[in-house]
Amino acid sequence: MEVIKAIAVALLLLLLGDFVATFAYHVPEHVFGKFHSIVHHSPQRSFVRYAIRHQKPIALIDGFLGAFPYFLFIPWLWGISNVGVTLGLGLAELHVIWRHQFSSSYKTPSIIQQICKCFCITTPERHWRHHQNANLAYGDIFTFYGKPAQVWLKNLRWLRKSVRRMGITRASGR
Repeated sequence: MEVIKAIAVALLLLLLGDFVATFAYHVPEHVFGKFHSIVHHSPQRSFVRYAIRHQKPIALIDGFLGAFPYFLFIPWLWGISNVGVTLGLGLAELHVIWRHQFSSSYKTPSIIQQICKCFCITTPERHWRHHQNANLAYGDIFTFYGKPAQVWLKNLRWLRKSVRRMGITRASGR
């Protein structure tokens, strides 16, 4: 029973963390932010390297904010299964390392691709597509967040454009 509880908590942490990371941080950062696009979508995808090279330690905050949604759920899930929380955070970090580890020529082995497709898990190839085109392939861990994230992206861009237009209209006295 404890094993099932740990697996369920780990999965819940990954699902909730990826949901919040995608819709409350990642997509809004593409519309309103700066450092994510500069750092994460550049050829040198390292917040630490960018912060040191450009003497902008504030870029580290952006990296932390990408991980923070997973930490949000620790207080609630820890009481259910501390092993599950630890497992979930470990799997999330391993997935970050895996999806950023490889060059554009990397090819996930076929059997692993099939398993990832079955469980809607983002592969390095899919994540690489997002690096090439920030409008595609959202959902850092789970692929099923991709389509709703693209709708959210469009809505936030419309909102940003509307707010800018309203600001220009008010500034001109119309």
